[in-house]
Amino acid sequence: MSESAPQINVSVYQKPKKGNYFCGDSYFYKETDTTFTCALADGLGSGQLAMESSQAVMDTIEQNPKLDLEPLIKKCNDALSGKRGVVLGLLQVDLVNRTYSYSSIGNIGIIMVSDQGKKKRIIPLAGYLAGRPRKFRVIRGEIESGMMFLLFSDGVDDRQLSSERVSMRDVDLVTRRYDEMNEINHNDDTTLIAMQIV
Repeated sequence: MSESAPQINVSVYQKPKKGNYFCGDSYFYKETDTTFTCALADGLGSGQLAMESSQAVMDTIEQNPKLDLEPLIKKCNDALSGKRGVVLGLLQVDLVNRTYSYSSIGNIGIIMVSDQGKKKRIIPLAGYLAGRPRKFRVIRGEIESGMMFLLFSDGVDDRQLSSERVSMRDVDLVTRRYDEMNEINHNDDTTLIAMQIV
């Protein structure tokens, strides 16, 4: 049985902090016939303990594919009881109704790029998830063909993403060009996920 072609193209760039074996950033994405989910978590600090916390959140998201954004974030928060905290960005796309929902707690950034190349940065809420109750907000909107989402941890220099040298025509070009611009210096765990609506 053949699978249907993806409706969202994805490309990922990730590097651990210089001198570290473990990357404290973890990510997950999955597309079904009706939905697309992408999440990025950055464990506080760096190294193995940061990775364990961020991976616990990704495991929670992977195990609860049908949950809407709000209850899913609450489950992620519960999974961090007794662990280091994380900052989290979570994007859900309804491929049937052509809408998106997004929430960010802490310094996980997101830039939306229209098919005409117009960029919009969503400002995340301050703070982090650490097993304690906290407020968050959800941004909603409509998707269009050619639209791109850039989801990234604080190791990414978002000014470079706005550079003329980073092409927004194709997700692979975005991550490849960012890699070329940052071959040497990695002063923090760095993850950039580029997603484009087909």
